[in-house]
Amino acid sequence: MKVLGVLLVFLLIGCNSNEKQPFVDVEVEVLLEDSISVRAIEIMGSDLAFAANNGIYGLFDSQGGVVRTNVQEYDSIKPEFRAVSGTSDDFFMLSVGNPALLYKTGDTGRMELVYMEEHENVFYDSMTFWNDEEGIGMGDPTGNCLSVIITRDGGRTWKKLSCEQLPETREGEAAFAASNSNIAVVGDHTWILSGGMSSRVFYSPDKGATWEVFSTPLIQGTSTTGGYSIDFYDEQRGMIIGGDYTNPEGNKANKAITTNGGKTWELIGDGQDPGYKSSIRYIPNGDAREIVAVGFTGISYSSDGGQNWNTLSEEGFYTIRFLNDSIAYAGGKNRLARLKFK
Repeated sequence: MKVLGVLLVFLLIGCNSNEKQPFVDVEVEVLLEDSISVRAIEIMGSDLAFAANNGIYGLFDSQGGVVRTNVQEYDSIKPEFRAVSGTSDDFFMLSVGNPALLYKTGDTGRMELVYMEEHENVFYDSMTFWNDEEGIGMGDPTGNCLSVIITRDGGRTWKKLSCEQLPETREGEAAFAASNSNIAVVGDHTWILSGGMSSRVFYSPDKGATWEVFSTPLIQGTSTTGGYSIDFYDEQRGMIIGGDYTNPEGNKANKAITTNGGKTWELIGDGQDPGYKSSIRYIPNGDAREIVAVGFTGISYSSDGGQNWNTLSEEGFYTIRFLNDSIAYAGGKNRLARLKFK
């Protein structure tokens, strides 16, 4: 019995020593410094694709350790890209402003224009794919609903949903093209986060065929307030973050979680830092407890589902995507970086 007791102690010590400890630091490795604003990045394999302002887009080759860039023009326009996504075969980038321009990698080695929309109010914010054939992009209203475009053929053609298919937006309700993270998808489920005068979550259980909308408790009521970023760990657990970028220290009603698939949201860490952030992501394999949020004010981390946060770095970024449970890529003002959490 004594031997069994000693063995149990050793087993318990071994188990405890293997438990993952919370992060306390982050190493920032700058991959590219240039006069660009990077708000949209996409991990493709172990590489990083991105698109930015002035028509600039490119790829970080992780094997070669180099960044290659190019410029996409449309007539005399150098588009500003704030939404990107990818499939197994193609990279996509979608511009803000009028005209909206959506490009995909083509067979000729050049980017191919697959969708264009002209309207005085057109402004696309985010895009993603459910699978290699079906994808979605969203933007501000041009009518009385959000702009939602969908592809079912691998991105070769895109169709805009009519307002008869979508919930009606409220006056002043739109979205923020701050980090290409207004949309979250898990399986067939889709969530779109709005902001401004009204900050709500638009939900589809069937890859955009039907929609309903749920309220959030986030700060809202002006053109700069509301939700800026949404992420879901699984079909039930999700988180939204935002605030007011003109008042970045404000930390009231800017963070909320759901445990029922977005139907209801509960404020967390209310009145506690971080304040405004533009991008939030669950850390892979963190059981919805480990979360990282970035903004131009720095990098914040929570190990308890968002109840409490620590500032790991004051280096500012607009957007973040995780490669694995300790390495992420981030884009910001004038740079791309690889982040190593420790």
